[in-house]
Amino acid sequence: MTRIFDPHIHMTSRTTDDYEAMAAAGVRALVEPAFWLGQPRTGVSSFTDYFDSLLGWEPHRAEQFGIRHHCALALNPKEANDPRLAEVLDLLPRYLVRDRVVAVGEIGYDAMTPQEDKAFAAQLQLAVEYELPALVHTPHRDKANGTRRTLDVVRDSGIDPSLVAVDHLNEVTVAEVADSGCWMGFSIYPDTKMSEERMVAVLREYGTDRMLVNSAADWGRSDPLKTRRTADAMRAAGFDEDTVDKVLWRNPVAFYGRSGRLELDAPDTAPAAEYAGSSIRRGQR
Repeated sequence: MTRIFDPHIHMTSRTTDDYEAMAAAGVRALVEPAFWLGQPRTGVSSFTDYFDSLLGWEPHRAEQFGIRHHCALALNPKEANDPRLAEVLDLLPRYLVRDRVVAVGEIGYDAMTPQEDKAFAAQLQLAVEYELPALVHTPHRDKANGTRRTLDVVRDSGIDPSLVAVDHLNEVTVAEVADSGCWMGFSIYPDTKMSEERMVAVLREYGTDRMLVNSAADWGRSDPLKTRRTADAMRAAGFDEDTVDKVLWRNPVAFYGRSGRLELDAPDTAPAAEYAGSSIRRGQR
């Protein structure tokens, strides 16, 4: 069976039926980045509850289906504009030392405001301080300018670009990120972002190094099986099994493995014959 690591999916928004379908499709691990839940949060305590859920309840739900759940934690770009939530930046250090926290994210831009500039730069510094990768959200509007501005901030921060994944890319923005040394993230999402066929074309043009393919499935019209559908599209286009495995499994393991906190040994509920995993902990890289 194809083994899949979804490097960006919001399971808080999904049902247990989704977990079951993902497991049947070959998903064995995932990273859930902190994001905007759709309803504005009005205080820091709501982030405390949210972060606790990403470290407790969601891993429990995932492991019922043999899926290893990890998370990335941050003050997301959209809510960085709310002054009531500025203290979330002070809350983060308490959580960034926790097991299963494998990155700082999602950080970056939504509307490219001064408040977002400040939160982005501060959280890149947290990634440096805690020796964690950073998962960066590029804006849905004015994406080309937003991506260029993102790369400027990354360069100014001094973070190793190999520890940064710039996500939600498309054909217009991929070249600059490829040249920057950062990882390139692509969300395969119905109607918006990228399709499987467009992703295959990008892989043909730019190769498979530093490429991350995710479903970004959330509370909107989205599909948590888009990673598997991309694997199938790659095969149909002539990519061999080793290349499919590299893009859908080994690449996200390599990126998030830099945290030293991936837990990829099979849970007791996972069918052993169908699972080929590894354990990557700090000190075992």
